[in-house]
Amino acid sequence: MPSVSPPATNSRATREMLGPPITAGVVTALVGFTSSFAVVLAGLQAVGANQAQASSGLLALTLTFGVGILWLSWRSRMPVTLAWSTPGAALLASAGMVDGGWPAAVGAFLIVGALILLTGLLPFLGRVMSKIPTALAQAMLAGVLLPLCLAPFKSLGSAPLFIAPVVLCWIVLMKFAPRWSVPASLMVALGVIGIHIASNGVHVPANSLLPRLEWTTPAFTLEAAVGLALPLFIVTMASQNIPGVAVLKSFGYTTPWRPSMLVTGVGTIAGAPFGGHAINLAALSAALAAGEEAGKDHSRRWIAAFVSGFAYLMLAAVSAALVTLVAAAPPGLLEAVAGLALLGTLASSISSALAVAEERIPACITFLLAASGLSFAGVGAAFWALAGGILVRWMLKSREPLQKA
Repeated sequence: MPSVSPPATNSRATREMLGPPITAGVVTALVGFTSSFAVVLAGLQAVGANQAQASSGLLALTLTFGVGILWLSWRSRMPVTLAWSTPGAALLASAGMVDGGWPAAVGAFLIVGALILLTGLLPFLGRVMSKIPTALAQAMLAGVLLPLCLAPFKSLGSAPLFIAPVVLCWIVLMKFAPRWSVPASLMVALGVIGIHIASNGVHVPANSLLPRLEWTTPAFTLEAAVGLALPLFIVTMASQNIPGVAVLKSFGYTTPWRPSMLVTGVGTIAGAPFGGHAINLAALSAALAAGEEAGKDHSRRWIAAFVSGFAYLMLAAVSAALVTLVAAAPPGLLEAVAGLALLGTLASSISSALAVAEERIPACITFLLAASGLSFAGVGAAFWALAGGILVRWMLKSREPLQKA
């Protein structure tokens, strides 16, 4: 007779097999959510959302990409994870209010969703996106991020007792546990907010702690379409979707590109009327579910992504409470946490923008235009930065044959 393993042995083997993917999935969700939700709130509020609308946007984003992760990871049996567009949120924070206010911003979010969906349906759109020079796209992102990344250090002068503990925590964790530096600094910030509420008797309405979706009827304006939707789409594709594919490829997985674009496009469209700006392939947090932390068995790492989808849905339940706490924060604290969360992205963007010597002048022009906050003809700096960079690049390239002659 064939031998039968004791139940205890089978149970232990199962735990050893499923434990790492489950743990990695939970960590992926915790790090992904806590490391950048402050950036999302700052971006939504900058383009006109009130507290309830910003809370709804955070909830809509978490729900849509949580469900999207469950679908894509189950169908593909690969550790495909999604996220909100953190660089896109930073772009919103830099762009500020557009003509038409919050409804026009929601209309821009719908346009972004439609463009992402069309990228999945029409392959040539992906090829068009690939024609945008990487150096210029990264320089535009770096320029957009610069004002936000300056916020922690500006706030140190105006509110040192509130900001210094957050910055100090971030620095210490960057040395000993970089992955947890932003989540830990967020926890310190929440502690500071709690002390602030208790010492100043700030009233927190109980009904504001419950998650709720707020519908906004979209409006469509040319300024929002050109100055917000187009740069948001480009930043999301260049800084999230394309790096997301590269991260998965580095671990031996081929991203299901078309299904991913269809799911994120439909998800962005579904979440837009409730305040969600864009969802996309995860880039930074993708490695947590696809790497060695998710287990040695390459074929089972999709479980980590699947678990992260469930964990994100659970985090959605506390999103309103986090927004309410942040709303009671001392001035500058939210911006400081958001700036710290984006410092790594800023460094990476600047490095990529200046990596090729021939691209440095156009990249610098793009960076400075984006950081300047220039607004012309009702269109924000991100669009003019990219347009100006491309124009300068073309002019400098067209001079090369003459110089050689």
